[in-house]
Amino acid sequence: MINIRQFVLSLSTYVLLRQWPSEGNLHQHVDQHYTPGSVAIVGAGSAGLAMLKTLVGFPDDTFTDWDIVLYERRKDVGGIWLPDAHPPPPPDLPETPLYPLLRTNTPVPTMTYPGFPFRPGTPLYAKHDYVEQYHQDVALHFNLLPYIERNHTVVSAFWSGTPAAGQWDLTIQDSAGHETRRSFDHLVVASGHNHYPHIPIFSGQEEWLRNSPLGGRRREILHSMWYREPERYANRTVVIVGAGASGLDAARQLGSIAAKVYHSVHKTSEIVSDTVEVKPEISYFTSEAVVFSDGSLASDVDSVVLGTGYELRFPFLQLGGVVDVKPGADRVEGDSLITNLRYLFPLHQHIFSLSSSYPTNALAFIGLPELVQNCPSDNAQSIFAAHVISNASLLAPREELMQQLKDSEDARRSKGDDPYYAGHTMLGNSNFDYQDSLIKYLKGQGALPDDGKNFVEGWRRDARWYKFLKRGWMRVEELGQERQWLRGVETEEEWADLIKRLDKWQEEWETSMASFSLMINLYSSFQTIYLRGQL
Repeated sequence: MINIRQFVLSLSTYVLLRQWPSEGNLHQHVDQHYTPGSVAIVGAGSAGLAMLKTLVGFPDDTFTDWDIVLYERRKDVGGIWLPDAHPPPPPDLPETPLYPLLRTNTPVPTMTYPGFPFRPGTPLYAKHDYVEQYHQDVALHFNLLPYIERNHTVVSAFWSGTPAAGQWDLTIQDSAGHETRRSFDHLVVASGHNHYPHIPIFSGQEEWLRNSPLGGRRREILHSMWYREPERYANRTVVIVGAGASGLDAARQLGSIAAKVYHSVHKTSEIVSDTVEVKPEISYFTSEAVVFSDGSLASDVDSVVLGTGYELRFPFLQLGGVVDVKPGADRVEGDSLITNLRYLFPLHQHIFSLSSSYPTNALAFIGLPELVQNCPSDNAQSIFAAHVISNASLLAPREELMQQLKDSEDARRSKGDDPYYAGHTMLGNSNFDYQDSLIKYLKGQGALPDDGKNFVEGWRRDARWYKFLKRGWMRVEELGQERQWLRGVETEEEWADLIKRLDKWQEEWETSMASFSLMINLYSSFQTIYLRGQL
């Protein structure tokens, strides 16, 4: 299909060049073969919006004449933060794993695109609707909506060309089922990784499911992707598997509602509440019980909720032969990208495909890193990707990039962090260092001015170590002092000051309470000794 916009722009450039003066220095700077490029972005969550925002606002109007389109399969921007309150029953997949009681588990100031804070008055640990509103605000403020095709799903993508040149041929389907085909020079995949649930199979589970008590509740095993209302589990006995965010949230929410909650975890997890009993991993099922790896069992279970994470899949790339699915793979094979369902490889800096089938800057992924604050991480990746898309010479030859990847993977393994198992997770401060390294590289190549500063602001790094902050905000809510703390907080600097003050406030309170408790205990001990006549 002919790209009308690109054709018109190319024709206009041709006409202007024919009319350009034939003498003088001006003529020497005219590229008579110039045609604007094109970029397709898949997904309008935080990663896709970051990439689109970066391209639209790129310095020197580099991408002004480019054909840039973002395809979003859902009705609006926001990715997983856009609710799907009535998911279909399994095996049909919900549009998002979001549940109504979901709140952020990190303070909202740290979750922002740099320079664009949440609206004033946003709770420090906000409900999901505030985060969805933030994404809508970003799209409106940066005038991104004209570039976004909502209710459009990329069905397939394949490379048409050689290792040196070509285009991505995309098949796109609208909400009415009509298909169109478009071609783009560059493809940016920002579709997220919480779409395809990892559902482990336990020995004996089918027999356990078949033997529901006569006249009683029908037993079930359900992935947390379908979890929505905790009231559904009232008076049930539930096993929750997994100590990730969804598993912990489900355990907290069901602890006061269900008849009994067992929390099955791989290793010691935080204690959710006194009403939740921590158990080791599930070993197997019998017809009547769930058996754990320590030999203990639970014979009264009605429901098992699996907070067991997601598989890294890209169906539209798999259909085009761009990505092969090889569970358990731990080495590069052939020319295609490989997902072993945990890790996508080979990629340069978790972003650019190192397949030899197309140019190194032809296919990018934004948003793969996990255990990160998404918006700032996505922003750094997008800046790096946009520069490389505009200038492929910023990257070393593919062979050198492959060696860099091997060295990086070996370094992770030496620390007990095998990327082929752990995937794109970033532990500790590694994501901050990663963001800084991306921007530092561009500065070193002269693509960005070297201002001598780190990309990640100091206050974002500091916030990671505020261990009293979340409990402090919980106490603020208990005291009904939210407005008092949030009053006048608008800028990033004011948000940074707020979280610093709140962490200190809570630390001082806990220290004083601990001292008071110690004094009470000492007093009680001496009083007991005195009453026994031992003084």
